[in-house]
Amino acid sequence: MKLYMKPGACSLASHIALREVGAAFDLDQVDTDKKITASGSDYRRVNAKGYVPALELDSGEVLTEGASILQYIADTNPGSGLAPAAGSVERARLQEHLNYTASELHKAFNPFFRAGVSDADKQSAGRAVAQKFDYVETLLADGRTHLLGSAFTVADAYLFVVSNWANFVGIDLGNWPKLKAFVERVAARPTTQAALRAEGLA
Repeated sequence: MKLYMKPGACSLASHIALREVGAAFDLDQVDTDKKITASGSDYRRVNAKGYVPALELDSGEVLTEGASILQYIADTNPGSGLAPAAGSVERARLQEHLNYTASELHKAFNPFFRAGVSDADKQSAGRAVAQKFDYVETLLADGRTHLLGSAFTVADAYLFVVSNWANFVGIDLGNWPKLKAFVERVAARPTTQAALRAEGLA
């Protein structure tokens, strides 16, 4: 398999998940501005959407959208425990958390990473992110160590990556101590550390 990625982007979650299941895969870094891969190919021929991640399977088929890729990795490695069984309430909860991270939290961060965004717009984005973090903090208030309880899942990988962006845009995670502790827990996992090193981030 080949994971098309950009260091520290949401593709990091898929990278972590691949390491969690012990998959054999290559990395191809994407310049998302120029739409060119490190291997010199036109990334739009891989993913017409132009953004990461994309996962090229051994069959040559390409999957896109991080939440979908994460579930595929978990489902094709059922012994990993990265996702509850399909059809269970727990699986619906996993999808709930993946969707929230994608459509609410990830989206709220977008202005920080767009060129030409005003300081006022970034301040507004910061307030939006804070509201999303408030919700996650309430989820973790019951003492759970991960989104679904004690077990690490692909939803945790995604939440970790997006929440960790706070450290790069001037948002103090210390305002959400339970979320900060969660980010630190996931960051300490050997697979996370390996992925960060491979992406030049540790």
